[in-house]
Amino acid sequence: MICPINRDVILLSRRGEPATAADADIARDLLETLRAHAEECVGMAANMIGENKRIIAFYDEGRYEVMLNPELMKKSGAYDTEEGCLSLDGKRPTVRYRSIKVRWQTVDGKPRIKTFEGFTAQIIQHELDHLEGILI
Repeated sequence: MICPINRDVILLSRRGEPATAADADIARDLLETLRAHAEECVGMAANMIGENKRIIAFYDEGRYEVMLNPELMKKSGAYDTEEGCLSLDGKRPTVRYRSIKVRWQTVDGKPRIKTFEGFTAQIIQHELDHLEGILI
């Protein structure tokens, strides 16, 4: 289901709750909503559709990915940038890292670890901020 974009800063400021296999419908809705906004958005966190769960979806080199309970394990190559967000107006300055290593679970519960670089790493970092209640 394509969900409306949440703009409630109170919900967006909450740290996400751990996701479980029971949250597969939320992950599916998040992915469908991201695809519906593909022209203006490359990543979303569950709180952007009103769900306070640790789930993100993003576009990565020609395909969409979903992560449950992603954790940043390593980061390197800090740089300054500006980012916008569908849930917030305008752009904001932030610091991102060129390379990140992330641990997460797939929707069916399989553990994964991968290093991401460049723009994909930036997208994931933005969504990880959402999971922590950090408004960017």
